Amino acid sequence: MRGKMLQVRGIPLFVDVTGHGYPMLLMHGGPGADHFSLLPFSRYPMGLTLVFYDHRCNGRSMGAAQSTMTWENLTADADALRQRLGFDRWAVLGHSFGGHVALEYALRYPENLSHLILLDTGGDSDWSRINGPKVLRHRGYSPQTVQLAQRFFNGQIKSREMSRALMKFGGAYYHHPSLLHMAGQMLRGEWRTKMRPDALIFAGANLAPGWSVMDRLHEITAPTLVIAGHDDFLFPPEHQAQLAAGIPGARLHIVERAGHNAHEERPAEVLTAIAGFVRGAG
Repeated sequence: MRGKMLQVRGIPLFVDVTGHGYPMLLMHGGPGADHFSLLPFSRYPMGLTLVFYDHRCNGRSMGAAQSTMTWENLTADADALRQRLGFDRWAVLGHSFGGHVALEYALRYPENLSHLILLDTGGDSDWSRINGPKVLRHRGYSPQTVQLAQRFFNGQIKSREMSRALMKFGGAYYHHPSLLHMAGQMLRGEWRTKMRPDALIFAGANLAPGWSVMDRLHEITAPTLVIAGHDDFLFPPEHQAQLAAGIPGARLHIVERAGHNAHEERPAEVLTAIAGFVRGAG
């Protein structure tokens, strides 16, 4: 099934299923982005059935009121999608904000989860809300840009400011940002991304403040892979170590020469590790 709208729990979700093999759901980051941020997975022969989708109120999954974008609904949508597609259990990968959703899913639907992959994410929103701007300051970004980042991650920007903010500090998401890299992303399909500033603003003001599952990580029962770029300014290696240490038996894989989007900068290493983990060869 390629790129279509499905009615799930009474709302439309954009879903794209590709590949063959064991099923893995991919939860995109943002919020305010969509599944196109995970495009490298669709170009790599992983030997898995990959289920891409846009969270409600994100990307092409429009129709639900913004106020319904809660942890309860985001996780319930994912599990209803699992049932709709006919999978008894599946692996779930979450990147960035999608990793927060994946952690909530692991705690709410443990019986339906076979593997958990946490990609450049964290178990506590303060790392992005508070520590992220501090790292930008340390890296030499101007006070104005640091202040913009603080407002960005706390849902205090205006819709029209989203693009400007990403232009100002978007390079921090990568180990080695370049115009050539960004041009390549656009040529490979990211020009089709549907940005939703309202989702970012709502989540920054309503979902992120006070969110943490660090004291519940020990409840996660699924085999877990924690994988992230060494230079991730939002969720640095020290937090990745805390995250992995809190989940029983979790594996930790730090990717050198990569930032917050390790799957874009080091796709062969990241996707090979993830495919091997899910297929049992990692």
